[in-house]
Amino acid sequence: MEKPQALKTGDKVSIISTARKISLEEVQPAINLLTDWGLEVVLGENLFAEDHQFAGTKVQRLADLQQALNNDEIKAVFCARGGYGTVQLIDEIDFSHFKKQPKWIVGYSDVTVLHNHINQNFGIATLHATMPINFSTNTHKALQSLKDALFGKTLNYQCASHPYNRLGEAKGELVGGNLSILYSLTGTVSQINTQGKILFLEDLDEYLYHIDRMMQNLKRAGMLNGLKGLLIGGMTDMNDNIIPYGHTVIDIIKSILAEYDFPVAFGFPAGHLADNCALIMGDEVVLKVEEGGTTLTF
Repeated sequence: MEKPQALKTGDKVSIISTARKISLEEVQPAINLLTDWGLEVVLGENLFAEDHQFAGTKVQRLADLQQALNNDEIKAVFCARGGYGTVQLIDEIDFSHFKKQPKWIVGYSDVTVLHNHINQNFGIATLHATMPINFSTNTHKALQSLKDALFGKTLNYQCASHPYNRLGEAKGELVGGNLSILYSLTGTVSQINTQGKILFLEDLDEYLYHIDRMMQNLKRAGMLNGLKGLLIGGMTDMNDNIIPYGHTVIDIIKSILAEYDFPVAFGFPAGHLADNCALIMGDEVVLKVEEGGTTLTF
């Protein structure tokens, strides 16, 4: 997997939105911090456009992303926020220049569309990390991990043990992202190949029965077969029906995984969390799930 070049002081980075609309007030903390890091921030021409819930029309959002991908002076592209909308663009993006001059694509949630499509089709690593909409509420650890990843420092994470963890050690390419997005991409050219890899999953604001539906889908699509390991990040603000589903989100996932023997780590600090640590999707990692906790080393 090819990794984009590390950033250096003075580099230009772009902030665009492929999905939900955003305001200058919401993005200002990110502009300030990126500037403090020695980067020059370039805002997409249509960043603050509005088309109902979207950051402008599909044409406007596509134009901003395409311009950022084609501009050699831009060394990283930050998606301002998630929501919904990236999949509307994916088949119309011209990646021909990006393939020759890769740059960091940064974001999570709906941006999983870009992570999976780029990792699978072009063999280029991307950065699953916090976005400008979240900078004001992120932990220092999350923001520092983003900076470290962008500037080429080695990432190494440790997190507490979980009673549902399955112990073991694995080495492989890290793939995945938002569970709902992975589910929506199955059967498309953007579906990620998980064979022999370590899969990361997270999600937000889903009904418990739908978590089961999506995990059953990954299982039936063969995406859990041949995994080297599984990381479960934030499963945040789950919902239930008036008649309770009867199982927690962790119980649901644990049940689906019962027939597999790869190591599994629950509670990893990434996803819709203040402590959303950066993950280089497509990079080779070592996952160790031990009695005393979990470590992930890039």
